[in-house]
Amino acid sequence: MPTYVAPLLVPLLLPLTLLLGVVLPAVWSRRPARRAAAREVLRMLLARRTRHRN
Repeated sequence: MPTYVAPLLVPLLLPLTLLLGVVLPAVWSRRPARRAAAREVLRMLLARRTRHRN
């Protein structure tokens, strides 16, 4: 892999890893408190992303 590709992959893989490894399992949890916390995290991440786009 060329050396210039690695710095481009990190910003793409980090949010995906966070979503797949932390947020989605909590969303599908049987525990209501965990689901509510996951919704809050998703809301914060999406709000932050839209704020950076504007």
